[in-house]
Amino acid sequence: MRGVRTILGTMLSLVALQAEAQSNPALDFDRCMDRETARFERALRRAHALPDPDFFDISGVTGVEFCGTVGIVKCDNSDAPLPCQRALRTDQDVMTAQVLSSVPPPNEIPGRGEDLSDAFYRRAWELARGRSAGPDCIGAPKVMEVWCEARESNRRLQLAVLTWQAARFLGAAPEATEAGWADPPSPTRPRAREAEK
Repeated sequence: MRGVRTILGTMLSLVALQAEAQSNPALDFDRCMDRETARFERALRRAHALPDPDFFDISGVTGVEFCGTVGIVKCDNSDAPLPCQRALRTDQDVMTAQVLSSVPPPNEIPGRGEDLSDAFYRRAWELARGRSAGPDCIGAPKVMEVWCEARESNRRLQLAVLTWQAARFLGAAPEATEAGWADPPSPTRPRAREAEK
């Protein structure tokens, strides 16, 4: 029963993410990632203002997954979905390489956060640089194969961003904007009020 609830929850989340992605035509993958990195930086500042900050209270990559979904939905609604999703896969892989080039190897930050630097960061760093056992998307119909490749690219980006988040928490990596793989997000405009009836 628990597994069914998990699957239903995941499906509902994906539907909600797609609805949000479709409702904001100005939002694309890059702008979404700009917002996501800015969100993390705000959370990081708040956490470091606490006497005993906890990395796991502010870390997470659901926002990165959302941004990948935004990109896929944009592609699905474009005039050329398959070339668009191939370009999205490339963009995500380029960003993954940029993120990983902005974080130090684990041996440069031992002891900074005890278990965080000596155990978690090392594992995240290694996973983010890992290779798939093989092409996971081969054999699917072409449309599904291209979609699958864009999703797998996003998974690699998620691992890279989680590694960067840990390095930022430990004070061992620059902000995404400083490293050059994200821009400051555009200011959000307030929504217009509906006329009173």
